[in-house]
Amino acid sequence: MEHITLLLGIVIITALVFDFTNGFHDTANAMATTISTGALKPKTAVAMSAVLNLVGAFMSVEVAKTISKGLINEEGIQPEVIFAALVGAILWNLVTWLVGLPSSSSHALMGGLIGAAVASAGIGAVNGDVVVTKVLIPAVAAPIVAGVAAMLASRLTYKLNGKIGEKTSTKGYRAGQIASAGLVSLAHGTNDAQKTMGIITLALVAGGALQSGANPPVWVIVSAGSAIALGTFIGGWRIIRTMGSGLTDLQPQQGFAAQTSAASVILASSNLGFSLSTTHACSGAVMGAGLGRKGGVVRWSTATRMFVAWGLTLPAAALVSAGAELVMRTGDIGVAAVALFLVASCVAIWLVSRRQVVDHTNVNETAAASETEQPGVVTTAIAAVAVPPAAGTTAAVTDEDLKATIPAATANPATPTAPAAAV
Repeated sequence: MEHITLLLGIVIITALVFDFTNGFHDTANAMATTISTGALKPKTAVAMSAVLNLVGAFMSVEVAKTISKGLINEEGIQPEVIFAALVGAILWNLVTWLVGLPSSSSHALMGGLIGAAVASAGIGAVNGDVVVTKVLIPAVAAPIVAGVAAMLASRLTYKLNGKIGEKTSTKGYRAGQIASAGLVSLAHGTNDAQKTMGIITLALVAGGALQSGANPPVWVIVSAGSAIALGTFIGGWRIIRTMGSGLTDLQPQQGFAAQTSAASVILASSNLGFSLSTTHACSGAVMGAGLGRKGGVVRWSTATRMFVAWGLTLPAAALVSAGAELVMRTGDIGVAAVALFLVASCVAIWLVSRRQVVDHTNVNETAAASETEQPGVVTTAIAAVAVPPAAGTTAAVTDEDLKATIPAATANPATPTAPAAAV
């Protein structure tokens, strides 16, 4: 193993902590729809996803190269800069996990890296063309491409359902969901685990333990893959709830279409070296699948909160990381202060999360407000031209759809509203 100093060791451990938070933050990307449709039990789903995340980590290093060699200039970057970047990324991951929003761990990491590098060496430390072509453009394109693909795939599945019975088709699509969820997990390991590999490799180069331009060592690949797999097994239940049933109500046909579309986009991006947000791709696919069924509803209030979080991820992580880097300029005392701040913040967020626990026993429960949300203009317009189900099936509009599109107050006008004290 390369010569590791104390500071470099702290940076590597912090990077693996980020990788762990990335795992449970992004478990929903692969397994939210599988859990919400009942294709797999929650604990079984996260266990399968964890194993495949680990396998995926060994499949490629192209994204790791983008992080370690392309995003920022290696010259003049010190291990303290990497540590500051990880502080911003970890805190953003935990805050968005606490409120159940599927934001991008990838963009949190890159935002932190950009903010810390600019604070340390100026704007010239960042390769702007790489940020635009391999980060920002994929960030916008991925959810759109995955969403359109999932919407078209959902419509196709319902059109083909007329040739087989509904019971048989539902069973088949649930089996397909398991396979496609595995593919998403594999793709997630291929894409997201590599980002931590890239960060650790960059830290090793900055600390003089590796030559500039070196690929991630084998021990880096193994440790990063293991950390993200462990985080995945823990299960980010709050975000799984949001993506599985908070954005839309999915049937097995839609879940299969969403996961297959998202996996295709993620794997293609990994092979091209794009540092894609798997969260953006999977969330876009879920919304597209929701719009692919006639009568399907996307809950735009939840989606809007998610979009806001996406927009804030890069600048928020960058600001926190830049502040951390400035504090650490004071020397060892500054480094210790930032480390204590990170630990204290993590503990505080965890304690707040214990006030309302979400785990595998209640992950499929939804709030009453979500169940009665009216469909928006976009949903109404797209659903109006969706392909209706074939004759003999009952997949078009279910009781759950009616609950999601008709407010409780109008569903039964004869029933008086209960007084607040009685609720």
